[in-house]
Amino acid sequence: MGPPNSGKSSLHARLTGSHAAVGPYPFTTKHPLPGMLPHQDIHFQLVDLPPISADFLEPWMFNTLQNAHGALLVMDLGDPDCVEHATAVRSRLREKRVHLLAGPVGAALLALSDDEALEETFAVRLPTLLVVTKVDLLENAAAEIEAFRQLAEVELPTLCCSPSPARGSPRSAPGSSTMLGVVRVYTKVPGHAAEATTPYTLHQHETVLDVARMVHRGRAAELKFARLWGSSEFDGQQVGADHMVKDGDIVELHW
Repeated sequence: MGPPNSGKSSLHARLTGSHAAVGPYPFTTKHPLPGMLPHQDIHFQLVDLPPISADFLEPWMFNTLQNAHGALLVMDLGDPDCVEHATAVRSRLREKRVHLLAGPVGAALLALSDDEALEETFAVRLPTLLVVTKVDLLENAAAEIEAFRQLAEVELPTLCCSPSPARGSPRSAPGSSTMLGVVRVYTKVPGHAAEATTPYTLHQHETVLDVARMVHRGRAAELKFARLWGSSEFDGQQVGADHMVKDGDIVELHW
């Protein structure tokens, strides 16, 4: 998401191979456009959204964002009005009870008072990365980014990218993986090697039981124990259903 002409669609096309409409005029993107971004052995779905401005916000935006796990706020700092644009984007989203967060959703909820938490029960909270486009056109990128963050009061983790093919593609997938708290878990059948190419994807703080539900929801309640390779104290450690899994773990389920 971002203001008009921030480079959202160009970035989306480069990351996903989509045919996003790109033009030198505002509001080129009129409908949500999904695309898949491969990273290591998993895929992220990135959805290019219409621009947001002080005067324009698609009425269906809130419903669309309810299904998102995170957001990329795309900004062109070469635009002299970039601070005003960033303020307008966040202001319009807050009107729709959509909040862009610098950290995990859980931490933000803990910071709310009881009254605020009740009022925000149905709000959308999205861990967000600030993506600065066309960075090779900035005279002093580091200084301009810092000035923008201060003036716009943007306290989001930041990634930079360039439209120039010589500068390479932006590396937003690793940042997105960390932001979303994605945990990849591989499984193995007793007596066989691990299935090491197609992991189950979970989130931080999920457990062996959550893995069992993904493998076979109907039999998850029958799980006796599991053996774990990766974050365990030793290979093949026996763990219970409530053991939290970590990224890269190999789990052998015993029913």
